[in-house]
Amino acid sequence: MGWIPQIVQIWRTKSVKDLNIKSYLMVLLGISLMEVYALSLATKGLGYAFLITNTLSLVIILVLVILILRYKK
Repeated sequence: MGWIPQIVQIWRTKSVKDLNIKSYLMVLLGISLMEVYALSLATKGLGYAFLITNTLSLVIILVLVILILRYKK
């Protein structure tokens, strides 16, 4: 949820000039790998809370990356 203020700021200003896309792509990669692990746990009947929270994080960071790519000049 900590990324939501950044998303709101980008949405309002339509500016991403001070953001580094590489760092957000690395975060996206890390969360994606955790999502694979969470899915493997969920298929065994474990870790549903981890899957839900990780999926939420993945969606939020994906929105952030999409906004950075959209408003990048």
